[in-house]
Amino acid sequence: MGGHTVAVIGAGKIGELMLSGLLRSGWPVERLLATARRPARAQELADRYGVRVVDNPTAVAEADVLAVSVKPQDAAALLDEIGPKVPAGKLVISLCAGLPTAFFNRRLPEGTPVVRVMTNTPALVDQAMSAISPGAHATGTHLALAEEMFSPLGATVRVPESQQDAVTALSGSGPAYFYLLVEAMIDAGILLGLPRQVAHELIVQTAIGSAVMLRDSGEHPVKLREAVTSPAGTTISAIRELENHGVRAAMLAALEAARDRARELAAQV
Repeated sequence: MGGHTVAVIGAGKIGELMLSGLLRSGWPVERLLATARRPARAQELADRYGVRVVDNPTAVAEADVLAVSVKPQDAAALLDEIGPKVPAGKLVISLCAGLPTAFFNRRLPEGTPVVRVMTNTPALVDQAMSAISPGAHATGTHLALAEEMFSPLGATVRVPESQQDAVTALSGSGPAYFYLLVEAMIDAGILLGLPRQVAHELIVQTAIGSAVMLRDSGEHPVKLREAVTSPAGTTISAIRELENHGVRAAMLAALEAARDRARELAAQV
């Protein structure tokens, strides 16, 4: 691990998650570079992680892998700046939500390998879900290197690029849905008379335990739900109300809206 020098171009929230995760996994700090638009942000990254924060041309020249993590609307200007300086064989990893690898191919030298990655914020605790897709010029070796970089942050899966907008809706934005649900359940606990801290502890541990059971039991979620749902019991009464309020339909519509927004972002750049 760490045989390649990685430059995080535009180390915002996702870029910082990647930097911190690589360092926790044992990636040598001398093999990591970062760029930042604001001097104050550059100093913050240098102080917090000990990485060299350089300008974009230096990062392009010194790194073996360029991880681009700028906002989608800033990607075109960045690639206009660095594109002519990128050697055709240098791996570019895109962390830009919604942007297809073809967007990069049009602005980089012919043959540049691009791998598209959608990860999520649980990378902060090494529990991310990262979906990896090859561009037209990316080989199995490039995909393996991307997996080497993102596996320490959590789990990885390879998907066709055509599925990346769905991945963005499901797991890229997914933590926010769970946080919203937990927030609502804590409020419900308060409504039922529990102190906020007690409700918080009850729901958070219940969420962790349920997630581990889903991951480790191998059972379909329907079977796990049915195991909690006794005839004429409390759980089925709650589920009836969730169904009456259209929670399942709302989730389907929400994920479709997130996917559509990902497509809109790509169309705007």
